[in-house]
Amino acid sequence: MVSAATVLGLSVIILVNTVITAVVIRFFRLRLSTRWGAVVYTLLLVPLVYVVTTIVLSGVIGFGGSGIRDIGTALILIWVLPFSLGVSIDLFWMPPPEEVELPDNARDQQQGR
Repeated sequence: MVSAATVLGLSVIILVNTVITAVVIRFFRLRLSTRWGAVVYTLLLVPLVYVVTTIVLSGVIGFGGSGIRDIGTALILIWVLPFSLGVSIDLFWMPPPEEVELPDNARDQQQGR
């Protein structure tokens, strides 16, 4: 039986991974000039960040406990669900990158003040 602490810990991991995914995807979509570049970097780097956050949050800090014995369920909860939520947040709730104005150079922006 899964305890309330395990559910709370898994919820924290899911929330952290979702926020990381949304921020990383947004960053790549705004900074990279090609659409495929953002997709490739997202597919390669987000899982690496998930490995680190999962090890830190579930191993070192102890969130999640040992409540989930099935590896498939754990992967779905800790990787697939946050990734799909992060992509949904960026694609459906944030404005498209074409509508966001970025400064050409940070130095030019500071000199203009």
